Amino acid sequence: MTSASADFDAQRFALETEFLKALVRVPSDNPPGDCAPHAEVAAKLLEELGFTVERHVVAEPFVKTYGMRSVVNLVVRTTFGSGKGPVIALNAHGDVVPPGEGWTFNPYGAEEKGGAIYGRGAAVSKSDFATYTFALLALKEQPEGLDGRVELHFTYDEEAGGFLGPKWLLEHELTKPDYALSAGFSYSVVIAHNGALHLEIVVRGKQAHAALPETGADALEAATRILTAIYAERARLYGITSATPGIGSPKITVGLISGGINTNVVPDRIVMRVDRRLTPEEDGLAVEAALTTLIERAVADRPGIEVECRRIILAEPLRTLPGTERLVEAIQKHATEVLGVTPPATAVPLYTDARHYTAQGIPTVLYGAGPRTILEANAHAADEHVRLDDLKAATIIVERALRDLLKAR
Repeated sequence: MTSASADFDAQRFALETEFLKALVRVPSDNPPGDCAPHAEVAAKLLEELGFTVERHVVAEPFVKTYGMRSVVNLVVRTTFGSGKGPVIALNAHGDVVPPGEGWTFNPYGAEEKGGAIYGRGAAVSKSDFATYTFALLALKEQPEGLDGRVELHFTYDEEAGGFLGPKWLLEHELTKPDYALSAGFSYSVVIAHNGALHLEIVVRGKQAHAALPETGADALEAATRILTAIYAERARLYGITSATPGIGSPKITVGLISGGINTNVVPDRIVMRVDRRLTPEEDGLAVEAALTTLIERAVADRPGIEVECRRIILAEPLRTLPGTERLVEAIQKHATEVLGVTPPATAVPLYTDARHYTAQGIPTVLYGAGPRTILEANAHAADEHVRLDDLKAATIIVERALRDLLKAR
């Protein structure tokens, strides 16, 4: 980091560091997705910093539909000048994947060692609760020359698809931003990412004694035909390259298979789960229709076999919209000053809940605290961490970029 960050107040950063540690220490694993307790801790921390916090509780039946237990979305709104300038949303998610095995640190200990904070969610994306909060706090303390509004959108269902978080806030007309920043890492500005279609395939046949398999309809045999068709489709997709740099080809994976009754019984039911990654050029509904047709045709000539395809999730890609360049330019300008390198505008082959903003026509990029890659941060792995230098740099960069975007005209 260059000397451009020397103006960042050491006492303020110590407070930011403790803010992040407090968030990491409160479990918010999803599953099981009981995230209201973490939201309340985050809300109180924000209030202690002088922010007015809106707590938007998502109704329990809707929460259970998405396999979670409790969701409370937090919104903070700060107006500058006349308020007629752009409205900019800063979105990060507080739900995290379960810790899993292999940790050498307490996943909820928020231990600081070697210039980094370790713990589940330290990088993805509780770090950006801190980045965005303290960037906004700096704007509040020096608001001269600014016009518009900044909103913090701290949500809790990214790991379940974002339908209860950003999508819920937008559909309930609780926000209508002109631009959005969503949680990301410090050394790239993500302007596009993949989408995903998850399908459950149920193959139904007729059970029979293993001594007389011809008297049944073997669901597993039929399933092998479907698998053959899917893996042939995988090979075909490898031959397609997205026009969006960083995305690569569409992908398809069979991730789960279950079924059968016993060793000596012809299986009458097989269930498979398929993950189909979408490139920004693809339309999710069209891909779903084509994949369903492929699956159905694979067993169309098998007597006694029925197949059902059920959508689990359809996450459209994050697409680059007109106006995105303003966000990119502001971030790159100040990242170059602070980091000494210019983070490229790029795309990534994964999906996030930021896509819900672009689906509403809101130019959106991913940018926040973190290293060059997810692997470096051990995100979704043991010993996840964020380096304090990256946290500090991202906070400065976001603050300065927001100042450019909110500059009174």
